[in-house]
Amino acid sequence: MAQFGIGQAVRRVEDPRLLSGQGNYLDDVNLARQAHAVVLRSPVAHARIRGIDTTAALESPGVLAIYTGADIESDDIVQHLDTPGAGAVAPAPIVVPPRELLASDTVRFVGDNLAFVVAETVAQARDAADLIIVDYEDLPVVTDPEAAIEEGAPRIWEDAVDNVSCTWTKGDEAGVDEAFAKAHHITTVRLINNRLVVSAMETRGALGDYDPGMGKYTLYATTQGTNLARNWLAPSLKVPISDLRVITPDVGGGFGMKVMVYPEYVLVCWAARRLGRPVKWIGDRSDAFLSDSHARDHVTTVELALDENAKFLGIRADTIANMGGCLSTMAPLVPTSAGSNLYTGLYTMPVAHVRVRLVFTNTVPVDAYRGAGRPEVAYALERVVDAAAREMGLSPDEIRRRNFVPKDALPYDTCMDESIDSGDFEMVMQASMDRAQWDQAESRKEEARDNRKLRGIGMATYVEACGGGADELAELRVDADGRVAVLVGSQNNGQGHLTAYAQIINETMGLDPARVRLVQGDTDLIPYGRGTGYSRSIPVGGSAVKGAAQKVVERCKKIAAHLLETAEADIEIEDGRYVVAGTDRSVTFEEIAGKAYTQGVLPEELGFGIAERHEFDPPGLTYPNGCHIAEIEIDQDTGAIEIVNYTVADDLGKVINPLLLAGQVHGGCVQGIGQAMLEGAVYDKESGQLLTGSYMDYTMPRADDVPYIDFEYHEIPCQNNALGIKGAGEAGCIGSPPAIINAIVDALSDYGVDHVDMPATREKLWRMIHNGGAA
Repeated sequence: MAQFGIGQAVRRVEDPRLLSGQGNYLDDVNLARQAHAVVLRSPVAHARIRGIDTTAALESPGVLAIYTGADIESDDIVQHLDTPGAGAVAPAPIVVPPRELLASDTVRFVGDNLAFVVAETVAQARDAADLIIVDYEDLPVVTDPEAAIEEGAPRIWEDAVDNVSCTWTKGDEAGVDEAFAKAHHITTVRLINNRLVVSAMETRGALGDYDPGMGKYTLYATTQGTNLARNWLAPSLKVPISDLRVITPDVGGGFGMKVMVYPEYVLVCWAARRLGRPVKWIGDRSDAFLSDSHARDHVTTVELALDENAKFLGIRADTIANMGGCLSTMAPLVPTSAGSNLYTGLYTMPVAHVRVRLVFTNTVPVDAYRGAGRPEVAYALERVVDAAAREMGLSPDEIRRRNFVPKDALPYDTCMDESIDSGDFEMVMQASMDRAQWDQAESRKEEARDNRKLRGIGMATYVEACGGGADELAELRVDADGRVAVLVGSQNNGQGHLTAYAQIINETMGLDPARVRLVQGDTDLIPYGRGTGYSRSIPVGGSAVKGAAQKVVERCKKIAAHLLETAEADIEIEDGRYVVAGTDRSVTFEEIAGKAYTQGVLPEELGFGIAERHEFDPPGLTYPNGCHIAEIEIDQDTGAIEIVNYTVADDLGKVINPLLLAGQVHGGCVQGIGQAMLEGAVYDKESGQLLTGSYMDYTMPRADDVPYIDFEYHEIPCQNNALGIKGAGEAGCIGSPPAIINAIVDALSDYGVDHVDMPATREKLWRMIHNGGAA
């Protein structure tokens, strides 16, 4: 194995640049004569706009322009964004209202865009925005998705009857009814998957420029994939994709939220054309809370049918998914096909049926967030499995053992059209149990009681379908001095793509990673790519990089054979040198590169230069899986909760870099811990105001909330990509919420508690302890 090759725990090669302050983020990008913009956002949740008076604001110092919805409607661009995710629910009918760039006649949530103010400085733009007077006619508000579908609820969009955008179903409804009719036992759990605010370190931003001579826009934006952003934004600007260049510099976290496109990205380009100068918008943290897509927010009732031996007969789930005030970019996909196909989990579930209703409310639109539908489904499934075990007098591990898909049954086609290619689910669960010392948990509970602590232990298994989204293209360009540029359509936003791709290249070509550079985030340089998301960058993008590297090796062998006057079949690679087998005759990669770019050295049939492309289109998805075990203690007197042990065993396929892997899993677990115990976006039901509109009220996990995470991985290769990788970007946040809630329910079982909704705050737990199980 190469020192820097696949499987080595090497430190990230990106880190020196980023940690020394040499990163180049959106706010670091500045163009000559650029103006600055702010967005005036609606302070009310639902109202008709009677009028917008910008008179005083336009006279404010430094103001260049103030645009409203009326200005857009009179110009040659489209007043709304596309919703490509709407196609995910086909053939179910769906109401897709326009997501307006600037509200024209009605605002539908606090934070809805009203006006775009452009000035010489940010401070001047903010001062001017404060002078704009908006006349509202207040309308009734509904923020709760269950209330929104009740008879007589305020209507958000006229076309959406009962505020339902779409009712999507999948599975065998008749088969499920039959299974439930003959069931020995049925367990039902109603649960809330709490709304979250996505908290990337870097807020969103955009810088637009327009070249009137070329008729071409250039957009610098905080995206997770420039090609997708270009394809989705060009229709709003009414230009072909070739007339919109999207550039993304370094990105400080995305978590799915930055996959989406937003009105500000179109507005900066349009304003730049109107004003004849670049326009820059950088969102502050308040903008993030009020305009970035929120996450989760499901109400689900899940039912599990079992026979007398606790074997699963079928599952039925009904979800009301809050979409917010309109449909965000990929929102319809998340609770439907992205997540609900996995209601069978790792189990032999004969039949399943799922109904999902996409519901409008007067709240910030919701979209994909780390895991995107998979955490929501895993939470519902693992909660109902645990509840069934408790009701039938079985241990959590025993009910799972009885129902796991056996190793020798893989690959396994589920009743929800997933095809799990590989794994050993019972082995992974047992590994997690052994590491967590599960068999000694009862003695630890007794010790805790002596200290007036309630101790509980809970587990959750999970499987994720990811690594898809169709094909990816990678290109390796070798310079004349032997340095290699990797061009790929993924977008690093903290994962360590350069390190991982350099390790794949090192493994394939024997090239020093210091001689590899990553080219990303520019549609003029990378014409095709599907961005970062769905845990696909390394399984799919990495497989494309490997294919391109193999092609470079084959080309270099041909050139080496010519230079060394031998047959191509005699060329071998040893420590980065191309050697004639059985001799001391060799040529370095750098020498090959130099000769490839020297006129007249190579015969015509070998061509000129070295550059190879490879497209990888996976034949199927990847299925990372694992088992999380959380052990918690609750102080009976205060309700304070502490995670005292946290254990993860995962099967993530072949591992490129154990350090990068651990970072991904740890980060995902922390986000899951945040959702389970701390985070929750709360709206006032009467006014529609976001009560948790800053970090003063929205609680994020801090260092003392996070336990040591004891992690081990198992490498059972995936069969659906060239590297055997299953993907790890979302795994941690899928298994952690149900494991923690299962542990809390275990700790409170003596108080008659059989369910706790997230977030399980100390106040909620204290009330359960002191109110006989009621929160």
